[in-house]
Amino acid sequence: MKKLILVLTLIVFTTVFLCADVYIKTKTHMDAFEMMGQKQPAKDEISEQWIGNNKFAQMMKQQAIILDLDKKMIYIVNHGAKTYIEASLPLDMTKLLPEQMAQMMGSMKINVTVTPNGQTKKIGTWNCSGYDVVMDIQFMMPMKMKMLIWATTDVPFDWKTYADKMFPAIMKAQSVQMPFGDDVVKEFKKIKGYQVASEMSMNMMGAEMKVNTEVQEITNKPAPAGTYAVPAGYTKNEKFSMMDLKQR
Repeated sequence: MKKLILVLTLIVFTTVFLCADVYIKTKTHMDAFEMMGQKQPAKDEISEQWIGNNKFAQMMKQQAIILDLDKKMIYIVNHGAKTYIEASLPLDMTKLLPEQMAQMMGSMKINVTVTPNGQTKKIGTWNCSGYDVVMDIQFMMPMKMKMLIWATTDVPFDWKTYADKMFPAIMKAQSVQMPFGDDVVKEFKKIKGYQVASEMSMNMMGAEMKVNTEVQEITNKPAPAGTYAVPAGYTKNEKFSMMDLKQR
């Protein structure tokens, strides 16, 4: 669940964006919390995103997501196990899960409401607009997640193309343990621009979890060789294993 929350906040895209690739660096901070007697320390994590010509890559310590619109393929990479899974677009995550997990996820109901709140704020060098997001999750026990998202259209790439072509697949791939359907993705697309910051809070089993994300850098520069490819020597798996899901 801790990893799930991190990627959700990082939730917090076919035309040529620009001649150069776009590099985005994002910091995620999770406050310390305690659940069922288990203390979880505060955690910081850096993720890197690259946007190229019909290609996208998100790099994290344990995993990577690579999208190739020309091939209509997405690759989800597990660095710890040196494995990867590939799937064709449009992405259907249920086909990549173990049967037992797919059945469980089928019983999860998610309702998301995105509302522009009229607030504006400057974050870094970007002029941002605010959006309130409420996510109701029905699964074993009801849960509610609240987010304040700040988005800007002042970015050096075509954010509308990003939102239309890349965002749906990336969002679904990030949320392996929480199957986002097209209705959820459609609601998030009400957010105009690229998300540069978010504040998330969630109460789960009496534990209050808080996660903040903020983009630290958006730069035009050439992507390193191999950015949009699965690392050499990694083994292809057809589906996620239960161990894969525990590590996410």
